[in-house]
Amino acid sequence: MAYDKFNVLTSTAYPLPTENVDTDQIIPARFLKATERKDFDINFFRDWRFNQDGTPKADFPLNKEIYAGSKILVGGRNFGSGSSREHAAWSVYDFGLRCVISSAFADIFKNNCLNVGVLPVQVSPEFADTLFTAIMADPKTEIKVDLPSQTVTLVATGESESFEINAYKKDNMLNGFDDIDYLKNIENEISTFAETRPF
Repeated sequence: MAYDKFNVLTSTAYPLPTENVDTDQIIPARFLKATERKDFDINFFRDWRFNQDGTPKADFPLNKEIYAGSKILVGGRNFGSGSSREHAAWSVYDFGLRCVISSAFADIFKNNCLNVGVLPVQVSPEFADTLFTAIMADPKTEIKVDLPSQTVTLVATGESESFEINAYKKDNMLNGFDDIDYLKNIENEISTFAETRPF
């Protein structure tokens, strides 16, 4: 499924400093039976965001009005650990987030994010702490994530750090392509190549 192109994103951010957040917290297993991509925004961090009666937990960062509308989540170390489930990445995107920043990601979750249009940005623990401190001191703190230059910057101070990303995935993010979109985009090249190959 195609998604919005990612170039430069400047946004406020939700702080979630909890370490070892696993995919069962991001999207609980009981919601994995869905046969269509629906309501993943509502069920994103379902058990952390809502009480059993369905009322929002006021103290959870993603429910706080001061952070509402943020396109970035700054998470604790080892974000997205646990079982592999693409639904977790879907729920991140469907909630409205385009970037997750952490000092460490689980590899499968990181790749799943890249496949659905969410940019996982890995920074040093020190820079992650700098971001948490700034956000918690001022919820209006903005972070600039520049994919072409592969940098993440704390806008108020100019403090910046570079991040790594696979070149193929970077190109897809810039174009809003998933793997199928990429193949469709080079369909003529594939056909031309196939015509030149002997049987």
